[in-house]
Amino acid sequence: MEKEKIEDDLTYKIIGCAMKVHATLGNGFQEVIYQRALAIEMHKAGLTFSREMEIQIFYEGEEIGTRRVDFLVENEVMVELKALTGIEDVHLAQGLNYLVAYKLDKGLLLNFGAKSLEVKRLRHPKNKMPNTIPNNPIISESNKSKF
Repeated sequence: MEKEKIEDDLTYKIIGCAMKVHATLGNGFQEVIYQRALAIEMHKAGLTFSREMEIQIFYEGEEIGTRRVDFLVENEVMVELKALTGIEDVHLAQGLNYLVAYKLDKGLLLNFGAKSLEVKRLRHPKNKMPNTIPNNPIISESNKSKF
């Protein structure tokens, strides 16, 4: 089976920012430290993003709770961070569930806890519908520099 060739400048740019953070800090810090550093790098790269964006979770039409994604970049790519010795299936499932909840097609799971940065590209096959996240006032020129 041939792997799908991924041509996506946005995810490459995000991964490049994450690589710079990991090369600078290494592993061993808490997730929030990597989140703050990645926000700085993405800002320097000219990317617009929202941190800790909350979304409602519904079950059969009723709200049953909320969840927060670490980053939503350019209203297009969900980025979930981890600082663990390794990524497990449960982390991939969480990322895929966020894609479904946010109705997004693309996501990245980035693990800063391993000796080398671990990157998992996420793409959910159910998400053939357009992005339903409204233009978010959180992601604006005036707010994107807040780390």
